[in-house]
Amino acid sequence: MNKQEQTYYICQMHIFELIDKYYHIKITLNTENTVIKYNPAIKDLQINNQSNLDKLLNKNRYQLQKILNNKRPDTFYIDFRLKFILRDNFKAVNFNDLSNIVVLDRRNNQYLTYTHSNKEKKIFRIYTDGCYLAKLNRAACVYISKNIKNKLNIYTENLFAANSSLTELVAVIRALQHHKNIQELRIVTDSRYIIKGLTEWIFNWKLNDWHTAQGEKVKNINYWKQFEELSRNDTLSLNG
Repeated sequence: MNKQEQTYYICQMHIFELIDKYYHIKITLNTENTVIKYNPAIKDLQINNQSNLDKLLNKNRYQLQKILNNKRPDTFYIDFRLKFILRDNFKAVNFNDLSNIVVLDRRNNQYLTYTHSNKEKKIFRIYTDGCYLAKLNRAACVYISKNIKNKLNIYTENLFAANSSLTELVAVIRALQHHKNIQELRIVTDSRYIIKGLTEWIFNWKLNDWHTAQGEKVKNINYWKQFEELSRNDTLSLNG
């Protein structure tokens, strides 16, 4: 298990100039600041190694690089600002391993995330799925619950959804709504949108008033807010 104590650093980036295709970005953490350079065309990130903040950024370079790499080129512009979280001692690579289980522990008003590979633990499970047929403009979701005694229940619903990601999200929401009394459960979903959204993206969305790293409003925002509220005080483990 890769559970460990985590320290969160809330940083802010501010793009303030463009020189020779490199955006100069001021990074601020508390009273410290430094300048990094990034070229979105070739995804090249340059960080000094002089200050304590530089060393922190280099130590957690994978996370920072991922944020910048995922931004569309057209969303790099002068005076763009974004708050973001760096998690010290955070093995971000493990979160991209589809064989791992991603855990979100929201007990005691915390947001502790970690991964582990043990899939045999006896735990209440929910299997969710969603389907959207664009040509027919029809959608539906389903979840199957399985308690620790292996008793199964199935739930289905026709939806007025606009895309496949939303149907996946609604499936999980319905499952959580119907099992509010279960505080430790495993959600099995093939949607990376769900897993990444709840265990990684949502932290930064909330910091930026529900805006993405592109500076745009989060899609399906009301559903994500509902999802976030339903998961409060729970421990969720998610895997595909």
